[in-house]
Amino acid sequence: MEYTKLGNTGMDVSRICLGCMGFGDADGWIHKWALNEADSRPIIKKALDLGINFFDTANIYSIGKSEEFVGRALNEYANRDEIVVATKIHGKMHQGPNGGGLSRKAILSEIDKSLTRLGMDYVDLYIIHRWDYSTPIEETMEALNDVVRAGKTRYIGASAMYAWQFQKALFTSEKHGWARFVSMQNHLNLIYREEEREMMPLCRDAKIAVTPYSPLAAGRLTRDWSAESSLRAQTDQTAKSKYDSTADADKLIVERVAELATKYAVSRTHIALAWLLHKQPVVAPIIGATKIAHLDEAVAALHVKLTSADMDYLEEPYVPHRVVGAI
Repeated sequence: MEYTKLGNTGMDVSRICLGCMGFGDADGWIHKWALNEADSRPIIKKALDLGINFFDTANIYSIGKSEEFVGRALNEYANRDEIVVATKIHGKMHQGPNGGGLSRKAILSEIDKSLTRLGMDYVDLYIIHRWDYSTPIEETMEALNDVVRAGKTRYIGASAMYAWQFQKALFTSEKHGWARFVSMQNHLNLIYREEEREMMPLCRDAKIAVTPYSPLAAGRLTRDWSAESSLRAQTDQTAKSKYDSTADADKLIVERVAELATKYAVSRTHIALAWLLHKQPVVAPIIGATKIAHLDEAVAALHVKLTSADMDYLEEPYVPHRVVGAI
């Protein structure tokens, strides 16, 4: 395993992060492919055995079940001082007023609930899952600063927003001397590169770690366009909304991934992840593994080296896409 600093911090993270959205209660959650606790534990254990020390979940994943499953497994299998645990806040956790968002009320309540579910005294990275258009950014950043000062999180991060919003948050924290975002978890892969226009240059300049989600485009980069789709591909409406409208334009890129995989005698997963790992300032793609093989393939991608010509060949067919994820 390779390790690197999380942006402009002194904290070491593995260059592969295990995303835990796929762990939870399939019957009570929108993702019908989610794994129950018994099936998720071997994957978490395998990740640790491979040297992965970075785990990403959220309060909204299966309405807290993911945090419960991940927390129990990590508390049993891992040394807490060696692992980096991230969770998120924003999604609506209960009906009625104040059920979600990034108000001071929500943040101070949800961090305690997340810690209880995880069975931990602190998280290493507390991430705002989306931008809250109904709460002043000053209120959000001050509340997050208070969470840091209380020792309930070591660092704070952000996910899925426009670059102007992220810059506004950075400016607000610097203006008041509050804790500053150290990471951006954004939507980035070979068939969705809109983040390269503004967000990626901003993160490079501000020394912000990028931890992309959906690095394999929900599996679309790993199989033939005509191949029989998985249960996730058939039922994941979120992924369908992101990619189905650009299928014709994306097909050529997927074919080029397959060409390079054949050229280097590796899997398509290796090529798609290697491309991301070569992009600055990407620190660790978030891998949503639901099988042991997914982890083995992801870690093996660390050894695949692409040339500048390979990178250009993969990128050349790309056309502008409708912005998704940030809204």
